[in-house]
Amino acid sequence: MLYFNSTTRNPNCRAIMCSDPALDTSVPTLTFSLSAYLTERQRLVETALLESLSRCEASAVQPGYPPRLFDAMRYSLMAGGKRLRPILCLAACELVGGSLTVALPTACALEMIHTMSLIHDDLPAMDNDDFRRGRPTNHKVFGEDMAILAGDALLAYAFQYIAQYTQGVPPERVLEVIQRLGAAVAATGLVGGQVVDLESEGQTISAETLDYIHQHKTGALLEVCVVSGAILGGGSPEETQRLSQFAKAIGLAFQIMDDILDVTATSEQLGKTAGKDQAVQKATYPSLWGLEASQAKANELIQTAKAQLEPWGSQAESLLALADFITHRTH
Repeated sequence: MLYFNSTTRNPNCRAIMCSDPALDTSVPTLTFSLSAYLTERQRLVETALLESLSRCEASAVQPGYPPRLFDAMRYSLMAGGKRLRPILCLAACELVGGSLTVALPTACALEMIHTMSLIHDDLPAMDNDDFRRGRPTNHKVFGEDMAILAGDALLAYAFQYIAQYTQGVPPERVLEVIQRLGAAVAATGLVGGQVVDLESEGQTISAETLDYIHQHKTGALLEVCVVSGAILGGGSPEETQRLSQFAKAIGLAFQIMDDILDVTATSEQLGKTAGKDQAVQKATYPSLWGLEASQAKANELIQTAKAQLEPWGSQAESLLALADFITHRTH
C-alpha cells in the first residue's frame, strides 16, 4: 500500500498521532492512502457506469432491444479493471477546483471509449487475444460481428453521454472536451497509433516510431482524460497546460510499464496472454533498450510528470500517488 504525506484533509487520509510526547502538538499528521482512494473512486465509477448502461437501454425505441448488443456492451464495460482513466479525469477536475458531479459523465465516456479500444484490439484482425481481464474476450463470447458492433455502440454512446448528461458546465467547455476527445480517438490519436502499430509488426523500427505509436495509441487517450477534467473544472490555460504535460509523461511511462510487464509478468497476473508482443515480433521498449533501461526511462518520466504538479503542493496528492502507481503496478 502506498502512502503519501499530506496536510490536506481527505476522507482517504488516516490520522497518525506523533509517538514522541515532546514533539506531539496534538495535531495529527495525515497520510494519503492510495489504496483507499482507488477503492472509493472505483466504486463511484462502477456505479456511474451501471447507470449509464441503464440509461442507454431505457432510451432504445424498444427498451433493452436488441438484447444481445446490450449484453455484449455490458460484458466488457463492467469487466472490472483499474478504471484509471476516469479516475484521472475526476482527480484533475477536483485539483483545479471543480466537482466530481461535473466530470462524472465524461469520466464514464472515457471508460466507454477505452473499453471499445480493448474490444477492437482483441479481435483476430488486430491483436487476436483470447483473454482480457482474466476472462474470454468479447469476440470469443459474442462473436466477431457483435464485438465490433458493441465497440462501435460504446464509442458513439460516449459522445452522446457527455453532451446529454454533463450539467453545470458552460457549453463551450463541453464542446471543447468533445472536440479534444474526438481528436484523441481518431486518425490523429488512438486509431492512427493502432495503424502504425499493426504496420510495424515484424519490422525493425526506430525508437521515434515506437514513441509515435504509444503516444497516439495509449498516450492520447490518457492525456485527454486529464485535460478534459481540467477543462470541465474550470482550470486556467496554464493549469491545463501543466496537466497536459503531466499526462503526456505518465502516458508514455504507462506504456513502457505495459511492455515490461508483458515480459516479466504471468498471464494470471496480467489477466491476458503474457509474452504476446514477442510472439508476434512487435517492437517494444524492452526489445529496443532492455528491461533495466526501460524501467529507468519509466521512472524518469514519472519524475518529469510529478514536477508539473509542484505549484499545487499537497493538493495534488492523488495525482502524485497515481503517477507513482504506474511504475509500481503488477498488471
